[in-house]
Amino acid sequence: MAAAEAAEVAQALSRPLSCLQEPDCGRAARLRALEAIRAEVQERPLSGAVVQEVFGAQLVRPLARCLAGDAAERCRELALQLLRHGLSHGDRPGEALPVLLPALTQRLCPPQGFEPSEELRLGLVQLLSLLLQRCGASVAPYLTDVIRILQATLLDHYAEVRRESCRCAVACAQAMPEHFHMQSESLIKPLMQTISHQHYRVRVDVIQATGAVIQFGNGKSVDDVLSHLAQRLFDEIPKVRHAVTTVVGEWLLYLRDRYSYFHKLIPLLLGSFTDEIPENTKLAWTYWEKIGLQWEKENEEDLKDKMDFSISPSHYPKGVTRPGLGCRELVSRNLSKILPGLCHDITDWVESTRIKASQLLYTLLLHAEDHITQHMELLLRTLYQACLDEESDVVKNCVKAAELIGTFVSPKVSLRLITSAFGKTPKPSCIMVLTAVIRGSPKEILQPHLTDLGNTLSQAGVCQRSEEVFYMEQLLYCVQALIEVCQEDCKEISLQLMKVLVTIMAIPCSQHLKEKVQETMSSLAEVQQLDSFLYLYKQHIIQLMEWVSVSCDCWTCYSPEILQLDVIATHSGPVIGEALNDFILILKTCLQPNKDPQMRLKLFTVLSQLLQKANETINSQGLFPSYLETVIKDILAPNLQWHAGRTAAAIRTTAVSCLWALIHCEMLSPKEILKVKDGLMPQIIAAMDEDSKITRLMACRIVGVFLKVCGRQFDEDKFTNTYTEVLKRLDDASSDVRLAAAHTLTNWFKSLKDSDVKSAMESHIEFLYQELLIHLDDPDQNTQNAILEVLKEGSVLYPELLVREIEGVVHKHQTPVYCNQLLHHIQSAKESAL
Repeated sequence: MAAAEAAEVAQALSRPLSCLQEPDCGRAARLRALEAIRAEVQERPLSGAVVQEVFGAQLVRPLARCLAGDAAERCRELALQLLRHGLSHGDRPGEALPVLLPALTQRLCPPQGFEPSEELRLGLVQLLSLLLQRCGASVAPYLTDVIRILQATLLDHYAEVRRESCRCAVACAQAMPEHFHMQSESLIKPLMQTISHQHYRVRVDVIQATGAVIQFGNGKSVDDVLSHLAQRLFDEIPKVRHAVTTVVGEWLLYLRDRYSYFHKLIPLLLGSFTDEIPENTKLAWTYWEKIGLQWEKENEEDLKDKMDFSISPSHYPKGVTRPGLGCRELVSRNLSKILPGLCHDITDWVESTRIKASQLLYTLLLHAEDHITQHMELLLRTLYQACLDEESDVVKNCVKAAELIGTFVSPKVSLRLITSAFGKTPKPSCIMVLTAVIRGSPKEILQPHLTDLGNTLSQAGVCQRSEEVFYMEQLLYCVQALIEVCQEDCKEISLQLMKVLVTIMAIPCSQHLKEKVQETMSSLAEVQQLDSFLYLYKQHIIQLMEWVSVSCDCWTCYSPEILQLDVIATHSGPVIGEALNDFILILKTCLQPNKDPQMRLKLFTVLSQLLQKANETINSQGLFPSYLETVIKDILAPNLQWHAGRTAAAIRTTAVSCLWALIHCEMLSPKEILKVKDGLMPQIIAAMDEDSKITRLMACRIVGVFLKVCGRQFDEDKFTNTYTEVLKRLDDASSDVRLAAAHTLTNWFKSLKDSDVKSAMESHIEFLYQELLIHLDDPDQNTQNAILEVLKEGSVLYPELLVREIEGVVHKHQTPVYCNQLLHHIQSAKESAL
């Protein structure tokens, strides 16, 4: 039956076939002949046996010739359709291989020829794919031709041809693996040239093809493709990254030489753990768990003890699932090969590479656990550098990795290595890593090392190394980490932590950092069950004062201890009153005239601030009066002496301000003033002629107080020297100074009224009346009122003399009303005396 049907079809095909084979057959005739063949073969329902008989005996060769050499594109297209039909429906497609493969090679492989039509090239590759599917291992003798074709078509300009070529490569690898592995390397180069194609579907197909070519081919090609696959992990298309993860996962499970490539493939798979697409992350974890379990079974004997007696770590990162034993062992055994390259990538110039490498570092350390210990030096060097990265994600990932060091590595090892780096030039990143290690460490394991940690951080070479805000921030975070982790155990290093916090606060930096320091002090007080940070100062004030004063005899304006003393004195509030002995001793040592002027100015500023609220600071315990004599004679008086220069003038200003603060807050009692007036009066009078308005103002006020308290005891010379200098201040440019001078002259008159030298001073009083009457006509009304009050007070001494002076000048005054008021006052006083 089949033979009869085949004979009938062959009879029908004889005429179109003879037409095709005629040398002078035109394009139209060939086209009609091919259409007739299609009508007979393709459009009639023929059995597979009939198709095979007709196709193999009569059609393959003429159609192959047409496909390979016909000038008409439509003829080649029809020939291709007929050949695909014959291969699809025939029973023995392998018989066509000797004819079809040379034709395909001729049409697809330069330099013999090149099919110009993109659609036909795609059809030719699809025909090759069909041959591989139908014929399988029978294609092995023609493998060289197939490889040549794929080498060309994998680089075709038409994206769909490349995609189909990738599918062909997969089919070829799967069809004859025992032969394919000898020539698989020939496809690696064109595949890698195509792996970065602009169409993401092409990239996906190339990756899948690469996986199959190496899986069934030569495993050594892994080295040639690794860098390309790693690059595709940065691809912006999730499906491309998904393909890489699948290929690498398959290799780790089934590649014959996978044990040789574990250290190269594991980083690629683990790199997908941090993919932004959850599906890709889940896929990577699924593969990784399978790989770990498979490796466990394959190495069951080696792992027997660990599988039977392994104990889970008591301290483990919260919210993190511990990887299986096989996964952990795989990483641990390959870490020494992975880590050097990874550490290099973390410092790469490409930002995305650094981020990916830092993410992978965390994943690897999570698996390696205590095996991290043997790689600590390399790890720390890398982390010190990476934590200074400009990209915040890199820093964040490296800090997370450093926390794992604290979790898994003994502090005896990790802290020794980290603190030894402080012996050189400590960087902010060193402190950042130490902070992370502390945060990752369990409290009970860290406790024996607290004292060493506290001593290291409080060393001058560490906490005073830099005034850079970033460095100080890291130092502060380190102290915060210690307090958070160790809680009440911090009591044993409370003093050292206070030294660090005082040093941070002493650095001229932003206000927000000082606020954070204060919050940290409050936290330190809280873990010690103290009510506030002031109790910390109370607990350590003596040791802190001793700490800053060790080298006070050698201080300069650049000494950090001055700023530290400033913080301790001003921030401790009333507690400084409990350490007056040390505080006054420091001031006495450092405020001698032969010391650095800028330094003295800074210390006087501190003292001035404290004296403004003396009862809330240095006199909180009521002990400051017992140090007054030292403060005035040994500290203030020597610094009131005149010396040239702006700094010296500023020092005199602060010294005068301190003296005024003592008087104003009534710390300096009348009894004390009597003791010190002789030593201070000349310098204060001289200070009234200073360039600084503040100095002149304070000096006038101080002289006024001295006159009020002990002016009656002045001799003639003192009265004379005082009023002549004060009188000059009535011409001062500052109205405040003029008013203060007028008030001082009022006290002068009061003091002279009851003095024994009143009669000897008559000529001076007469002169003073004359000068004051001039100022009574001052353009400033406030000054006129003040002078009027002075003259009213002074009129008691020699009223007749004053009246004569007034009458002599009243006609010259622009505003004689004040003279008239004064005359009226004198007349009233005279009448009331009667």
